[in-house]
Amino acid sequence: MTAGGTPRTAALLGFGLGLALLTGGLLTGCGDSSAPDGAPGEAPSGMAGVPGGATTGTRSPTPETTSPQDLCTRIVTYWSRRQLKDDTYGDYQSMGLSNGQYEILMDAVDAARAEWKRGDTKAAERSIDRTARTGCEKWYRNGGPGKGPWQ
Repeated sequence: MTAGGTPRTAALLGFGLGLALLTGGLLTGCGDSSAPDGAPGEAPSGMAGVPGGATTGTRSPTPETTSPQDLCTRIVTYWSRRQLKDDTYGDYQSMGLSNGQYEILMDAVDAARAEWKRGDTKAAERSIDRTARTGCEKWYRNGGPGKGPWQ
């Protein structure tokens, strides 16, 4: 190596070290914005004894998941009620539905239409709820989306 190579190597190492320190400072310099006084927030209980770790045994609740049947029922019920009131636009894809979910929607709307025409809104909504729930449960029991074309 020549004498001219040493300053360049030192400069690159210095630049890399400076960049690492700057990044570390940016990542650790921010306090927990949810804490009232800007104090660090509480870490998970598995971090007890670690600087900045939790001192209590509390844990945040586990996030809940929605089953595919419940999600199907919710979205089909929502769009069925809008469809019954002629308050929709576009097609099943713009509603975020699959072809199978749209078929359930059409069954739910057809089943509720008689009550709706009689002016019994609550009965129409109960009919939609019942038909959507039954249709989605049956659809997922038989495989749900992905079983057949456009399902």
